[in-house]
Amino acid sequence: MFSRSVLMLAALAAANPLVAAEEEEHGPWAGTATLGYLATSGNTENSNLNTGFEVSYSTGMWRHLFDARAINATEDDETTAEAFELGWKSERSLSEHNFLFGRLNWRKDRFSGYDTQFSQTVGYGHRLIDGEAHKLNAEIGAGARQSDLIDGSQESETILRGGLHFTWTLSETAEFRQGFVVESGSSNTYSEAETALSVRLIGNFALVASFAAKNNSSNGNSWGHSGK
Repeated sequence: MFSRSVLMLAALAAANPLVAAEEEEHGPWAGTATLGYLATSGNTENSNLNTGFEVSYSTGMWRHLFDARAINATEDDETTAEAFELGWKSERSLSEHNFLFGRLNWRKDRFSGYDTQFSQTVGYGHRLIDGEAHKLNAEIGAGARQSDLIDGSQESETILRGGLHFTWTLSETAEFRQGFVVESGSSNTYSEAETALSVRLIGNFALVASFAAKNNSSNGNSWGHSGK
């Protein structure tokens, strides 16, 4: 039974059964939707569900982006991970390589020590690399964050935010993405790193393999998930 579990897990992980449905750009609108599910059986029963979507609207010097993500994992009918995220970002280009941004982020994580965290930041961004194959954006900003802890207490603090976002177009059908974000305040520093590789299969459907690692410094909590 144990060897069967290992083989099933290896096969499913190699296949990484995550399908992303992408909408081609129609005028100023663009969007993606993702859905991933992984289940294994044997000595233990495990399941992992990841889902999300992203919608953007561009007009003139402005670009607006809304995204949402959710993850749920269980082991032997016990929930081991449950998290939700919502985000809104507006960018205003100043020149070919410079832009200003405003961002709202809301996170709820049942196992992080924080029930919810809501941050509001504004800042400056620079397109360090803006080629056909490689793109690298850097952002720095400041704002505020309000947090509700699982013990019922609350925190409100000023934060600094920094981020790096890299995209490598490997071919007409394949793309690699790497992102890193830090929000640092007097009470807690939140960091997130995400790596993703997407390969277009047929039409607007793509196979995506991704891994995300997140950490809240004040309670030492960190977790990662594969498949976005």
